[in-house]
Amino acid sequence: MTDPLALHEQRLGRSDGPVLIMLHGLYGSGSNWRSVAKPFAQSHQVILPDLRNHGRSPHHCDMGYRSMAGDVLALMDRHGIANAAVVGHSMGGKVAMTMALQAPERLTHLMVVDIAPVNYDHKSEHGDIIAALQNLDTDNIQDRDDADHALAHAIPKPLVRQFLLTNLQRSATGWSWRIPLQILADSLPELLRWPSALTGCWRGRAYFVYGGASNYVEPSSHPAIDAHFPTAQYHCLEGIGHWVHAQAPAAFIKQLTDCLAESQ
Repeated sequence: MTDPLALHEQRLGRSDGPVLIMLHGLYGSGSNWRSVAKPFAQSHQVILPDLRNHGRSPHHCDMGYRSMAGDVLALMDRHGIANAAVVGHSMGGKVAMTMALQAPERLTHLMVVDIAPVNYDHKSEHGDIIAALQNLDTDNIQDRDDADHALAHAIPKPLVRQFLLTNLQRSATGWSWRIPLQILADSLPELLRWPSALTGCWRGRAYFVYGGASNYVEPSSHPAIDAHFPTAQYHCLEGIGHWVHAQAPAAFIKQLTDCLAESQ
């Protein structure tokens, strides 16, 4: 576990309201949450961090979940936030669960979106994605349309390409990736595992929201969820894939509204 990094963040809503922190997944950034965060800005202080090695936050070779959770807890400390409701999707969901187990008193509510505290065998899938991004000839593209066309064979799903291309940035010297692709590639084994050192349980109210068309939260993962989060509630959105909040924003907003309305 390394020293905390100072994360870049976006803030929405009331400065005097209860705090809601929303954590993105792999290849994402805090901006991924903006559209679904807006309804909660009327009643909450919403914080959208960029996790380490993502968005505009600093880069570091350590992508262990305990270190990433430490970054978010340090962000809370900097702002004098005693506790917060925390939502996390995929990689961000593992960060949120780690926060709950490391510092249980800092969370008022926990929503985990399409991920479980288990090991995943997705190294080939993510390895292929990162390799495709690394192989993009950024010296010979004029715009994102060129990049989209060049990536189409290796990454055939248009929505996935558009999501990944939010990380392509242009400067005076040309196009480049703002995420450190080699660090992500080297970190995949750790990102896909659940930290074995994380034991114990969080007895607060935990919502596990997942897509029925996704394979990230299977019945076989429920015992691990129940062991760490014994009050877990399961909410399946039928026909929805891994990017739950992007594919079904209205249903997701309803689930988060219900979660935040529950008292611990």
